[in-house]
Amino acid sequence: MNFALTDEQQMIVDTVRAFVETEIYPHENEVERTGHVPPELGQEIARKCKEIGFFGCNMPEEVGGAGLDHTSFTLVERELGRGSMALTVFFGRPSGILMACNDEQRERYLLPAVSGEKFDALAMTEPDAGSDVRGMKCFARKDGDDWVVNGTKHFISHANIADFVIVFIATGEEDTPRGKKKLITCFLVDRGTPGFEIREGYNSVSHRGYKNCILNFDECRLPSAQILGEVHKGFDIANDWLYATRLTVAATSVGRARRAFDYALNYAAERKQFGKPIGANQGVSFKLADMITEIDAADLLTLSAAWRLDQGLPSNREIASAKVYATEMLARVTDEAIQIFGGMGLMDDLPLARFWRDARVERIWDGTSEIQRHIISRDLLRPLGA
Repeated sequence: MNFALTDEQQMIVDTVRAFVETEIYPHENEVERTGHVPPELGQEIARKCKEIGFFGCNMPEEVGGAGLDHTSFTLVERELGRGSMALTVFFGRPSGILMACNDEQRERYLLPAVSGEKFDALAMTEPDAGSDVRGMKCFARKDGDDWVVNGTKHFISHANIADFVIVFIATGEEDTPRGKKKLITCFLVDRGTPGFEIREGYNSVSHRGYKNCILNFDECRLPSAQILGEVHKGFDIANDWLYATRLTVAATSVGRARRAFDYALNYAAERKQFGKPIGANQGVSFKLADMITEIDAADLLTLSAAWRLDQGLPSNREIASAKVYATEMLARVTDEAIQIFGGMGLMDDLPLARFWRDARVERIWDGTSEIQRHIISRDLLRPLGA
């Protein structure tokens, strides 16, 4: 077993970390204060990302990406996790689902997304369909060669900057032993399509400036050419995306936890009370020991899951384990970092309160902790017939 990074992987870590520290950190406080990223700043981050050759780094070389394997890309996401998501979103990583584009769609969507000419967003969640994705009510009815869509999506990340949205929509029902089940189709929907509206969503306590949006469809007519994949087969192309996003959440949680830990460690070594550094007290030093142990465990769990993907091994349970453990670890680490700082940890002079607030959503989006535990337990019990 070799846990060392290759020279290329170490270069990736060093390059992305330096990018985050020089291009992201300086703007974080202003984004946190205003809840807004100026468009020109987002464009500048994307331009500099292209300059260092990392835009679309998750996509295959044959479509213009860097062709990173899952492990190397997980390292990229881990380092990006150190910075504000409102800013790192412009470090372009198009959805892997776009690899399902047909020849005509590749020219209109896939290739422009990889080159940075267009930004994509992905929409699945609805007000009444979160963890229960099959319960979605956004519906498309067939009308000749077109589909007419009505309904609403919400909590759609960064749709405010998207040129097009990858939308999962119910297109029928089928009978199953457990009753009727929705059939889902994936559509590519351009901003500005008649009957399609993107509007700003809710004010969130987590990741200020990283917008969630509401999508409204009102008799929105889409030609069949906008279908990604096959009719009623939307989930067939969604599974790989779900793997990737859950692994991303785990990786970014590790990166953010390490940044919070670094603050706590340095403060524990410098801050003196009763004539000695507070880190000399077991009440603080043991916290640091527990924090770094959990961070390292989450890091290894995440990289191991990515490695399994690269080897073509079953990875669903391992990715779920990484996601649930890393996100819950982040909550504990940010909380303990604040405890070590005391009252100062909650002041705006430091980013710790932001890390603490941002950590809360990680246990919810891209599959709640409860859903991850369901995936894990089901994987364990099914082979035993339970």
